[in-house]
Amino acid sequence: MGVFTFVCRNGGGEWTAKQHEGDLEASASSTYELQRKLVQVALSADSSGGVRSSFSLVSPTSAVCQVIVGGAVGGGFSAGGAASGGGGGGAGEAAAAPKEDEKKKEESEEEEGDFGFDLFG
Repeated sequence: MGVFTFVCRNGGGEWTAKQHEGDLEASASSTYELQRKLVQVALSADSSGGVRSSFSLVSPTSAVCQVIVGGAVGGGFSAGGAASGGGGGGAGEAAAAPKEDEKKKEESEEEEGDFGFDLFG
């Protein structure tokens, strides 16, 4: 799995990107094209699997682009078996505790959001 982070800058109508702690770079006339080129550059360095990328503007003339190659791409869910190894007796209690916390959280969110007026009434 490879993680590639690029620092991007816009100067004179052209976006340029240089890899943070690396030698990879690219340039393009738009952020969309730059992100596409950075994905291709990262794939040329590491083609071990699926690709996920993100592009975040920091200011109107600077941004950060991150390309992740390989690993668990797509689902965003990673579950391990760490909780399943202990004794069977405490599992029910551990599962019940988060439900109580969720109820308290929902109640507090309802209280915070009630300002005494109805948008639809």
